[in-house]
Order: sequence, then C-alpha cells, then structure tokens
Amino acid sequence: MTVHSIQDRNLFDDEQGLCSTEFNDYPKPWASIVTATSDGGAGFDVVQHDALRGAVRDAIQSASAGQQAIVKMDSLAGALFPPDFGHGWQAVTCVENHDIVMLGREQRIPAAADSSNHRSWFARSRSRFATGVLLTSPGIPQLFMGQEFLEDKQWDTPADSPNLIWWQGLESGSDAAMVNHLRFTQDLIRLRWNQPALRGDNVNPFHVHDLNRVIAFHRWLEGSGEDVVIIGTLCESTWYGYNIGFPFTGWWSEIFNSDVYDNWVNPIVAGNAGGVLVSGPPMHGFPTSASIVIPANGFIAFARA
Repeated sequence: MTVHSIQDRNLFDDEQGLCSTEFNDYPKPWASIVTATSDGGAGFDVVQHDALRGAVRDAIQSASAGQQAIVKMDSLAGALFPPDFGHGWQAVTCVENHDIVMLGREQRIPAAADSSNHRSWFARSRSRFATGVLLTSPGIPQLFMGQEFLEDKQWDTPADSPNLIWWQGLESGSDAAMVNHLRFTQDLIRLRWNQPALRGDNVNPFHVHDLNRVIAFHRWLEGSGEDVVIIGTLCESTWYGYNIGFPFTGWWSEIFNSDVYDNWVNPIVAGNAGGVLVSGPPMHGFPTSASIVIPANGFIAFARA
C-alpha cells in the first residue's frame, strides 16, 4: 500500500498569527476526513484538498523564472487525482482560495505567473493553463472570487481597501485581458459540463515530460466512448509535430484550445485545424498516436468524433 504525504505550503499559526510560505512537513490527513466513522474516519463527504493547488502553483511559479527553469510536470501529474481518495468528488480543488491569496500571503495566479506585468502574455497564458488544469481534473473545482476574470490583487476586507475586485475593468470593457479571460473561463466550464468524462473519476496522465514542460492525460467514462484527451504545456514556444499517444484510431475533434482566447479571437492561434486523424504507431501505452500542435503556455482538448 502506498501512502502519500501531502504537504501544505501555507499553514496559519493561530497562536502566533504567523503564516509560513515555505513547505511544511505537517501532513494533512485528508483521506481520513472522508472515511466513514465505522472505519475510523471523520465521516465527512467532501474536504478541501491542497494537492492540486500546490502542484499547479509550484509549476506556474517555476515557469515564471524563465524557459531554462525546471518545471515539475510530474508533480502536477501526481496531483490530478486526490492521492489516497476513493473518489475525486470527495475533494474540493482549487488554485486560489481565501486563505492562500489573502493580503500578505501568496500572490494570485496572474502575479505569480509574471511578477513584473500581471497582464502580459506570460501572465495571461499561464493563468489559462492553471485554470485549465483545475477544470479538467477530477474533483469539485472551486474558483476564487475574481479568478474567472484574471483578478491579480490579493484580497482584503476593508470597504476602502485598494485590493477590492476591479469590477470596472470588466464591466466597462477597458481591461481586454479580463474580458477575454472571463470568456475563456465560461467556455471551459461549458466544456466540463458538456463532456461527462471531465466530471468523472478516471484520469490517466500518460505522458509527462519535465524538460519539454508537457503533460497529457486521458479522461473517460467506462464503456461510454466519450473519451477526452488533454494536452498542455508551460513551454514558452509552440510545439509543432509533437507525437502523442491516443487510446483509439480515427478522427479526434479539437474541442478546446486555450490559445484562441488570447486577444480574442486570436488571429495567430496555434492549433490543429479542428482536429487530428489518429492513425500512428503505438505510443505512451496506447495502441495509436498522432502528431499535433500544442500552443505555447497553453492546452488543448480532443474528443472522439
């Protein structure tokens, strides 16, 4: 039996009022919280889970150091399904929450993605990657206030705080990055709603390459044929002719491409012209494969036609 020790990056010391932003060796017994009382657990149905949040934030922070930095995509792969849980829906997952991005603690994703310019292409594209992983992974995804439209400020409570959500930029349309990111998030939620496999438990991260900064995972429902393959990268340049395994031959439609939403509609989008004909040799544990385009700092989703 494998036991995973999951560590919290941001534990609050109630007695001293201190918040640590370093890794802490204190493991959270999440699995026991959702274990039945008859089996010695706390008997809850669902618990906030930090594994995916920590892995995504670490990947974004590492990528922000530049193309030569090491990004641990394997850690991200290991957190797609909540470790030691029986079901994905037992975990509420996130990349931001009120504890983590409160004023004085960790940065919000756009700021972590590019500390010098929270509206740069790096900030926009890495933010899309982070939300994309969250909304295509098992679990109950939680969006923190403003995350859906690229809010970049830590949050604070006073009514006159300069850290309040900037609704004006969204409502007036003066901040195009916010408007485009909201459209991206809305369409991504629709994707999750329209693809039952994205709401299920099954996930197989079948290709993970740290040097290429690429991750690919398969979502499926047993016996339904409604398979979805997600491929993402935090590489700062587009991958052309990247060979990826697929579980079935035939036509796979490109049903989502995060690059479309940059400067909507992106006039120079990097994509797969609506889909790919999968007929290549076995690869990545699958019986067939295809050569695809993966947009820089982006992700794409394929579904069987």
